[in-house]
Amino acid sequence: MRNSASELFGKPESLLSQPNVFGELMRILISPSRDVEEAVNWVIGGSRDPDITLHMRMLMNRSVRAAQAALNCLKRAARNLQQGSRPRVVVISDTPSFVRGVTPNISEVAEVLHFDYGRYRGNVSRDIKASPSLEFRVKDWGPAPRWVAFVDFFLASRAKHAVVSGAHRRVGTTYAQLIAALAAANSIGENSTSSRFSFLSSFQGNLLAEGLKLQVGWGHVWNRFAGPLSCRGQPNQCAFTPLLPPAWWEGQWQSPIPRDIHRLEQYGIQLSGLGTTDENQIRAFCSSRKNIVKTVSLI
Repeated sequence: MRNSASELFGKPESLLSQPNVFGELMRILISPSRDVEEAVNWVIGGSRDPDITLHMRMLMNRSVRAAQAALNCLKRAARNLQQGSRPRVVVISDTPSFVRGVTPNISEVAEVLHFDYGRYRGNVSRDIKASPSLEFRVKDWGPAPRWVAFVDFFLASRAKHAVVSGAHRRVGTTYAQLIAALAAANSIGENSTSSRFSFLSSFQGNLLAEGLKLQVGWGHVWNRFAGPLSCRGQPNQCAFTPLLPPAWWEGQWQSPIPRDIHRLEQYGIQLSGLGTTDENQIRAFCSSRKNIVKTVSLI
């Protein structure tokens, strides 16, 4: 099974060699509704698709360091474009005030696109009435109606060259991962003029001071690098991020946190601090769990 998985999903020791599985699946299986697509086109305004997407999960926080790290990463991505025209950048966030605050800084180097749901008068905004329970999970979704997240998702996935992920705490969330995966799949489609796509994570100094310890959560792209082997004390980081997040069994370039080690012990897997496993121990554990069937002949 492991050999077959390697053929399908690339070499574990080279994360950037792994294919964009999630993006290709979404490109085939998922498409925006007509109302959502109208909202996306309203933002783009009949012009060319955006070049870069910036996604910031701020949880209503106003972190200056997070914004500065994201701007540095965004400018790096813009320099790599090497195109004559002014780049177009889509900015999405769970915190509308962040978008308003960061737009003047981005406007110095790029044209900013943002879905202002308060000004939009399309079908999707008329059909869904304002909910009195907007305070529900505001830290997850922000004060905007939840349908805005769908418009933001498909708008962000139109980026042709790069997706930059930043956050107050957890960088490279599942939402940002899926946006990057779909955008990368779209960028190599039939009408594409570019085959190079980048997914970048911008970390500020306080997240790096203690080795990404806040980057936790199963399936989270940086969770596997948040243990004792992670780099510490850096002022900021604009890190290339794999489109297919690594799993705990993929190579030694991982540093599992104690919670992961303890949880895997419940499944009979002894995981070292280097992310390695004892194959003999796994086989012995699996053999001990096998159901022995005894056949008795009845006369």
